[in-house]
Amino acid sequence: MDGTQFEDFVADLCRRDGCTEVRRVGRTGDDGADVRGRLPDGRTMVIQCKRYHPKRKISNGEVRNLLGSQVHFKAEVALFVTTTYFSGPAERCAVQNGVVAVHRDHLGLWNNGAALPSLTAVNGAGQGDCRHRALRKNTYE
Repeated sequence: MDGTQFEDFVADLCRRDGCTEVRRVGRTGDDGADVRGRLPDGRTMVIQCKRYHPKRKISNGEVRNLLGSQVHFKAEVALFVTTTYFSGPAERCAVQNGVVAVHRDHLGLWNNGAALPSLTAVNGAGQGDCRHRALRKNTYE
């Protein structure tokens, strides 16, 4: 799937989980927001989607850009959804600033039926044990 299809996919997952007013707004000059809407509890959300090759990691700067978007759009919740993983500094930045960092493992859980609110409980819980990281390194690096 291309970037636009990935944004639509994420928007559909949000709708499945009871989010409302969900719309894909991603395009060039989107001010760092690809999907916007409201969570089931009514809070506003902004989502940045990145469909990257597994070898590439989300940088700290990309998370900081999302934080700027959260302020710009006055969103109460920011989510960063990616098909890859976050660098260590990026994951720490996300957790310290309340950004829900949905990496490829959590995206798989979400796609397989885990509800969006349950992802906040595993936010910052890491990106696989040492065996998982070794397998990923052998596969993609």
